[in-house]
Amino acid sequence: MTTYGRIDIAFTHGEGSYLYSEDGKKYLDYASGIAVNAFGHCHPKLVEALKDQASKLWHTSNLYRIPEQETVAEKLVENSCAERVFFCNSGAEATEGAVKVARRFAWANGEKDRTEIICATGAFHGRTLAMLAANDRPLFREGFGPSAQGFTHVEWGDIESLKNKIGKHVAAILVEPVQGEGGARKAPKGYLKLLQDIANENGSLLISDEVQIGMGRSGTLFAYQQENIEPDIVALAKGLGGGFPVGAVMAKAKVGDAMIPGTHGSTFGGNPLAMRSANAVLDLLLEDDFLKTLRENITYFDNKMDALINDDDKVSPVILSKKGSGMLRGFQLIENFAAGDFGNISREKGLLLVGAAENTIRLLPPLNTSKEEIDQAFEILSEVVKEIKKN
Repeated sequence: MTTYGRIDIAFTHGEGSYLYSEDGKKYLDYASGIAVNAFGHCHPKLVEALKDQASKLWHTSNLYRIPEQETVAEKLVENSCAERVFFCNSGAEATEGAVKVARRFAWANGEKDRTEIICATGAFHGRTLAMLAANDRPLFREGFGPSAQGFTHVEWGDIESLKNKIGKHVAAILVEPVQGEGGARKAPKGYLKLLQDIANENGSLLISDEVQIGMGRSGTLFAYQQENIEPDIVALAKGLGGGFPVGAVMAKAKVGDAMIPGTHGSTFGGNPLAMRSANAVLDLLLEDDFLKTLRENITYFDNKMDALINDDDKVSPVILSKKGSGMLRGFQLIENFAAGDFGNISREKGLLLVGAAENTIRLLPPLNTSKEEIDQAFEILSEVVKEIKKN
């Protein structure tokens, strides 16, 4: 099926922050498989973990205990506000699973009419039929029949808009701390805390969709940790597997315990291969000083963004503003120059980026990228801006 508008490049191998194409060209990969390759390509510890597990056991199903799954769940619980974990295979499965948990919790507590999920404008939560209704992109829903019921959208960052929609029919508020596909938009300071307060006052739950910003990309293991909140449910995927398909739904005990045998499941979720990869990613993230070094590199990256904007011509700029947070960053470009064209020029110069809404070009480096690689990326970005101005 022609569901992808693919770029005519095929890669033969990758190492660290770099990809190598069939024609031998080397690319600095600051798309990271759309925020998936948390430690770049073929990190030795991930390769070793997968090779070891592949020689032992691949799949048994969730009919039986999976010790590797238990290990990953324990590490997630020890380092988060969650107490229960369900493993799946993707971000869309994680967000849809989170919605199921929220609605089931309300039902289990005798509130069968509490089913509504409040989402934000600009939201992207996946492409399953239910998550199409959670998204704020009519184009994604076009041609797929009636939208799933029970989803309402409020203005991103606008508390009054939320207050006008909240009520005893609302099971949960679903929010991305930083909207990725929506244009690398970081939640305003204090916004998430207000969401949690309103949810608590209303008897609703707060779901933090950290599929893209979670697993260290914010500078902390989870983005919600920077806002001094404790969401009831957290959705994870992408970076959790470091390139291997895996997702997770984490929840507080009282919420997660509403899910009893038979209420949800996954044939492949939490399989030994996926869990060995996730375990290796967590070990790397939780190594002494890794997150501290990451935060230092985020500051360095942020300064480079400021310098690029300052060097841009203020009379006729190419870049309007910097966006995002941590290592989920973006530049909003002028209206008459498409982010896709910016990405094409950068790719020709050996830098891989990815677009987003609001004419934004996203930068999603591996979390272990070096200052030298950051310098290289911004040298190329400077060249791209200069080339655009010439034309």
